[in-house]
Amino acid sequence: MSPRVLVAMSGGVDSSVAAALLREQGYEVIGVAMRLTPEAPPSSSPRRATCCSYEDFEDARRVAERMDFPFYVIDLRADFAARVVGNFVSEYLGGRTPNPCVMCNREIKFDRLWSRARALEADFVATGHYAQIERDAGGRFHLRRAHDSSKDQSYFLFTLGQSELARTLFPLGAMAKSEVRERARALGLANADKPESQEICFVPDGDYASFVERAAAPADLRRGRVVTSEGQALADHRGVHHFTVGQRRGLGIAAGHPLYVREIRAATGEVVVGSRDQLNSAGLVAQQVRMVDPVWFAGAEVALEVKIRYRHPALPAKLRMLSGDRAEIRFDHGGPAVTPGQACVFYRGDEVLGGGFIERAMDR
Repeated sequence: MSPRVLVAMSGGVDSSVAAALLREQGYEVIGVAMRLTPEAPPSSSPRRATCCSYEDFEDARRVAERMDFPFYVIDLRADFAARVVGNFVSEYLGGRTPNPCVMCNREIKFDRLWSRARALEADFVATGHYAQIERDAGGRFHLRRAHDSSKDQSYFLFTLGQSELARTLFPLGAMAKSEVRERARALGLANADKPESQEICFVPDGDYASFVERAAAPADLRRGRVVTSEGQALADHRGVHHFTVGQRRGLGIAAGHPLYVREIRAATGEVVVGSRDQLNSAGLVAQQVRMVDPVWFAGAEVALEVKIRYRHPALPAKLRMLSGDRAEIRFDHGGPAVTPGQACVFYRGDEVLGGGFIERAMDR
């Protein structure tokens, strides 16, 4: 009997080709689209680069029909609202900058979706992520960067441990994006040239602050002052959710030199600003740290590289575990501003070792 795989299909070219490749390789494919956000009616306006829309579900259904495998839409709106959207709002209200894509992978695609896969007696869950999974001679699984470095998405997957990697497939990990589109054209898929989604699916206009204001209770909006490191008040602001560490534009301050957000003190409503040089840090403290394979970690301190944002290059650093699931990461040569709430991901070469969420910066 062929192994059964549940493929998460967004309607885009990546997940469509992933499903098609697995079908060709002899897997019993079940395509699944996840309804995550409130349903909108079909649009007659030009297609935008979004996901999870009515049109996206239709695109996925057409691929399943062409490749001859079953396709279903499952309703995960309640889980998504509680686990991803709720986290997004509370993090911004707390003066942090969340990464909802990491949370969606952890809480939805490799948790709730796997529960559905198990109910359907599927052996694997597959997605169109650009990342690679390898199994060594000892049976341990390794998460590695994608072959196409410009599309690599391993940063968003650091929460996957050994049990998750054992039941996950990334069919596109060894392919370039151009190859994926070529393969889609060869298969006659109608979405071969469909643009990629660029914005967060539940904030398609990119206005995060307005979204938080609509979702939060008025009493939870932390208004306050923009101040210098010395405490000098420069301006009033409408809420800490309008700011992120490192931000320059939109501060509402007329100064003779550029000012950047250095710190957000949600408890008092203070947003601390300073010069660009004052943003630099010696490292960071991370929380909710998870390792892909805890076996590799031995000793009080480990040399590795760390990415503090998705598009930021990996920096050489030393990691030291603290109590619980917290860790101290000190940059070898000093580093840029770090943003509380963002994911920090640990690498050694092309392998993902683990990661966590930035709690705070370490002073130089």
